Amino acid sequence: MKTFLMHKKNDFNQYQKLPWNEQALIQDLELNTLFNAMAGDDKFLFDVAKAGILSGLKNDVDTIIYRQDILKDCIKNPSVIRYLYNIAVYSIEKERKDYWGIFNRYPSLILSRSLRVMEMFVAMLKELRSVADKHSGKFESEGFKRFFSMLLKELNDEYFICIQNHLKELEFHQGILVSAVLGKGNKGNNYILHKLQTKRKSWILQHIDDYINRMRQEGRMLWLTRFFIEEPGVHTFYISSRDDSGIRALSQLKDEGINSVANSLAQSNDHILSFFRVLKTELSFYIGCLNLFEKLTALEEPITFPIPTITDKQFCSSEGLYDACLALTRNQKVVGNNIIADNKNLVIITGANQGGKSTFLRSVGLSQLMMQCGMFVPADSYNSSICDSLITHFKREEDKTMRSGKLDEELDRMNTIINNLTPGTIMLFNESFSATNEREGSEIARQIVTGLMEKNIRVFFVTHLFEFAHGFCQKKLTNTLFLLAERQIDTSRTFKLFEGEPLQTSYGEDLFNNIFRNS
Repeated sequence: MKTFLMHKKNDFNQYQKLPWNEQALIQDLELNTLFNAMAGDDKFLFDVAKAGILSGLKNDVDTIIYRQDILKDCIKNPSVIRYLYNIAVYSIEKERKDYWGIFNRYPSLILSRSLRVMEMFVAMLKELRSVADKHSGKFESEGFKRFFSMLLKELNDEYFICIQNHLKELEFHQGILVSAVLGKGNKGNNYILHKLQTKRKSWILQHIDDYINRMRQEGRMLWLTRFFIEEPGVHTFYISSRDDSGIRALSQLKDEGINSVANSLAQSNDHILSFFRVLKTELSFYIGCLNLFEKLTALEEPITFPIPTITDKQFCSSEGLYDACLALTRNQKVVGNNIIADNKNLVIITGANQGGKSTFLRSVGLSQLMMQCGMFVPADSYNSSICDSLITHFKREEDKTMRSGKLDEELDRMNTIINNLTPGTIMLFNESFSATNEREGSEIARQIVTGLMEKNIRVFFVTHLFEFAHGFCQKKLTNTLFLLAERQIDTSRTFKLFEGEPLQTSYGEDLFNNIFRNS
């Protein structure tokens, strides 16, 4: 049985290799806030959320839409999804805690444990079948339709009757029948377990047996008695209860006979256990999405399912795009922004300090990751073309060991990035190359960004380097967009961005006045 709730043709691998820059993405986009919101205190949910989101850059458009449709079903039927998840969790935990044993080298104990585990699994499979019977009609996605159809087809009544009969036979209430051949040293070889055949007597023999039994009870024996009750010779021996070595020998013969059956049943258990583990893992991703959805809607924040595209041209447009991690951290609704950056290779964001530039940059990166892993996006509307990789280059704190300066550290990270670039990359720069003077920093930024644009890399650049930003503005390139953080006349910030040419000031004096006026 296969779940196929994350991919159409294969299981989701929680332990797959993540992007080479996963730690930088987590730090710069504050992804741990998102993972914690999805997981709560559950480490397993946290790990699956992390793997699901960071591996999403590998997904194609069909996989993204496939997951989006499944997630829409989850949002419509949250109680059903959580119940399915609880069935998988209970089955795994029950098998691990209640049926674990250390004496698993003995076939008789393997068989005994496997029988109890299988009985529990059958009960849980019946629960899955019951959910499919009751709720399959409520689901519209291709993934869940196929999942419930599989349950209804493979877990039918005949399957459960058949498996119950097999389990009953494997209890061996009537003993076991084993054949073997003598090998070298009179040791048994080729042990084969046979199915016991129960012979039904004809009606006339049954009447004769009844008659003989009455004669015996009356103390009379007829010559016919011996004639009819005699059977072919059967050789029987008994082992004394004090004969420990004999009992051990007999137990070994029994283990030899049931060894293959015990192993087969254990493998069947492993197969079903594997199914429940995959089901738990894949549902964990959607449980995390449900948890996040509930938190954002409780803050009255909007979400949307974007339309991903794959094209040679770059598309990115949104309305009300906001940083979900900021909303979760502050536990309140935050300001969203509109952007139309279709056919734009370069977006340069400038303007007032503390005006929301870095927050906007994080929202761009976060929304791209969420879209490509098949989730909703924190916005009123959002459309974007998919990318092969997402790379961040944010400013870092001073190296406390003083092994290198800030500019050296930035250039070293940039060198690593260049060595891992692919044509379909989105680059996010946040106040990069500002550790040196204006002219030198602007020239470094200009050369790097020009090279990236020539390779068709999409670049979003938050900067205070006026010479760098103004230089690109003078070129009047059609594939470049300039955004400006808004500042009111009274020096207050709206955290809104609008199209506008770079300014020579970032209004640092506003921060100075606010600090020293309040001190």
